[in-house]
Amino acid sequence: MNTPRIEVLSSRVHGKGVFALTGFIAGETVIEYVGEIISMGEAQRRHPHDPSNPEHTFYFHIDDARVIDGLYGGNASRWINHSCRPNCEPVERDGRIFIQTRRQVWRGEELTFNYGLVSDEPMTDVLKTKYSCRCGAKKCKGTMLA
Repeated sequence: MNTPRIEVLSSRVHGKGVFALTGFIAGETVIEYVGEIISMGEAQRRHPHDPSNPEHTFYFHIDDARVIDGLYGGNASRWINHSCRPNCEPVERDGRIFIQTRRQVWRGEELTFNYGLVSDEPMTDVLKTKYSCRCGAKKCKGTMLA
């Protein structure tokens, strides 16, 4: 039996977060981002997951046509928070998304990656605020938008 290496707990960044129960070396795969694979059109139809918080979703864009909806069939990966100075990064392999460490991660550390969100709307202060970042990094951009 495999011992769990990550755990979902309350996060100081936002809501729930994913934390390392053991250390990870740089370049190590932590978890696959899984869920129902749907079309971009279906993702737009389903949006928002929570009408009271429309900017919070569990979508992960694979490419221009396909999206992973982590709300359905997802795992702990959907709770990994954004950071402007992340310790992980998503890596695409054969149409699948894996969360991999960018550097050594210590036991107890929250796992994060840069969401790099994109929007069709013009980049304004209002839009940046809509997708505000709470990562607390010294050089935080203040937004989760790319």
